[in-house]
Amino acid sequence: MDLQLNGKVALVTGGSLGIGKGIARVLAREGADVAICARRKDVLEATAEEIRRESGRTVLAIPADLTRREDAERFVQGAARHFGRIDILVNNAGSAPGGVLESLDEDAWQQGLQLKFMGYVRCLRAALPIMKAQGGGRVVNLIAGQYGRLNITFVAVNPGPVRTERWDGLVKAMARDMKLSYEQADQLAPRSIPLGRIAEVEEVANLVAYLASPLAHFVNGSMIEIDGGQQKPLMDAARG
Repeated sequence: MDLQLNGKVALVTGGSLGIGKGIARVLAREGADVAICARRKDVLEATAEEIRRESGRTVLAIPADLTRREDAERFVQGAARHFGRIDILVNNAGSAPGGVLESLDEDAWQQGLQLKFMGYVRCLRAALPIMKAQGGGRVVNLIAGQYGRLNITFVAVNPGPVRTERWDGLVKAMARDMKLSYEQADQLAPRSIPLGRIAEVEEVANLVAYLASPLAHFVNGSMIEIDGGQQKPLMDAARG
């Protein structure tokens, strides 16, 4: 299926590893030029070069820490200057620390809010004026109807457990907080999913690429779950 992304410009935050890297790769494979950001310059540039080689598309790497307003603005505005427009913004950056509620201190919550929530807000504030001026765009991250009349639509993707570089650390945190062995903790998520496994990065990236495409433009203000039908109470039962 042609996703009609050829020649589009997509921004992907947190694009150096994991789900973000997978999304950037699929968008480029479908013909989009891509700007990616992350905090570690060396990893970011290596990812950009890897995607350039395999897709033949332009991939712009801009190091940025999205807990800083000026970095978010520099990323978005730098990409807009380079490409001349922004068709798609995928807000992906940020990872909450592993652990259960009672084990997380206030610093962990602040870290997650500053990067995962406020980082999205900062990028949106920088990107929306550009999308409004050019007559439309697509944001994949959160639910809103306010900008539909301007042809800017929003969709949220909520992944369940995904096999990324962070998975090992999350399993260790579950083992620690639930007083389980690593092996027991590693089986918690697969046992709670009818398919018997966690998601692969490409499965989430493929969904995001479709939702970012013109084919899904009328999907607006919706939350899409991609968790294999996970039965989350089974995870909690393991703590009993």
